[in-house]
Amino acid sequence: MRLQRGRRMLTGFTAISLTDIVFLLLVFFLLSSTFVLQPGIKVDLPKTTVPEIAAERRVVITITADGTLYLNDRKVSRALFPSAIRQKLLSVGNPMVVLRADKRVSLELAVWVMDVARQAGAERFAIATQTKPSKSI
Repeated sequence: MRLQRGRRMLTGFTAISLTDIVFLLLVFFLLSSTFVLQPGIKVDLPKTTVPEIAAERRVVITITADGTLYLNDRKVSRALFPSAIRQKLLSVGNPMVVLRADKRVSLELAVWVMDVARQAGAERFAIATQTKPSKSI
């Protein structure tokens, strides 16, 4: 006695669902990679040919073109900046202080920020820059 099967076996391979998954992964990585480059505050950094060295523990001070101060992506007024940086340095330990200043910021404001950070206990400083492609000879 032969029993009839109700379904036929698929002999071909359908890649439609696999294509959908690959497309969704591609969109996810493209969207998430744009957030890695410049998170948060828009600052036009000066250019350099030497790439930035990443630090393990760091406190980031951002100065926008209009002179607004940010401490690790949190807006801080100039009056409260000395106490805020002191508190942040005590909580992190001995971090690298990274100054992300717009290239149109006055030198006086950048030096004032570094001076206040030094008075609060900061010892190591770095100035954030954008890397520009080096010209080949």
